[in-house]
Amino acid sequence: MNPAQKALWYIESHLAEPMTLDEIAEIGGVSRFHMVRAFAAATGLPVMRYLRARRLTESARALAAGAPDILTLALDADYGSHEAFTRAFRDHFGMTPEAVRAATCASKLNLQEPILMDSTMTDNLAAPRFETAKALLVAGIGERISCDNGAVIPGLWHRFHQEVADIPARVGGVAYGVCCNGDDAGNFDYIAGVEVADYSDLPRRFARIRIPEQRYAVFTHRDHVASIRRTVNTIWNHWLPASGLKAADAPNFERYDENFDPRTGNGGFEIWVPVKE
Repeated sequence: MNPAQKALWYIESHLAEPMTLDEIAEIGGVSRFHMVRAFAAATGLPVMRYLRARRLTESARALAAGAPDILTLALDADYGSHEAFTRAFRDHFGMTPEAVRAATCASKLNLQEPILMDSTMTDNLAAPRFETAKALLVAGIGERISCDNGAVIPGLWHRFHQEVADIPARVGGVAYGVCCNGDDAGNFDYIAGVEVADYSDLPRRFARIRIPEQRYAVFTHRDHVASIRRTVNTIWNHWLPASGLKAADAPNFERYDENFDPRTGNGGFEIWVPVKE
């Protein structure tokens, strides 16, 4: 099983037990950094959000069936108090636990069913090449991305192509899609940008990131850009665990050269994944 599959198994088989991201990553045989990215790549959800949603879903079903003791459900769902549980429950479902119990029905709620991994999500991935890249300054259009708003990335690229001419000190004609500043909840900053020589004259509306010198595994994605998630899923959940390497806690990025056609999404590009021994 790959890391995401192991995480799903562990979550579902230990749903009523306390667990942490470190424990889930250990079961998956990878680092926290790797697990957060592998799980999101495979499922479209942050791992800890999925865990919370599954616990709240099972609590909602128990309440609809008439469970009398909300505190017991709260503790089983790893909440320390009735109040904390009620707040999380209301934020997730838009209803209080008492209201769901009174309605005796959970079918209209946004329930999180167990995810079944689909092996067809993976590609036959060509072996990467390895490069140690020099430090790189990138400037462009940036936004904080979560699993709820990942669909905004194509819009970022549209804005980038409208404004790239205003980025001073540009170096070369390559564009970069940089994923950086990730957190344990699966959120990260995405910057659609270009290499620049310095930031001294960069207007404040542009995002910026310094990518340090780093060793990378470089993969070629030859299909349409819309299928990138399949390749990313394969890298994080299949290739990397089998490679004997570890993911480095550093930005990863897409590299789009002159062969890529931003109008059609064809032409292929590279995915650079930071690795270490």
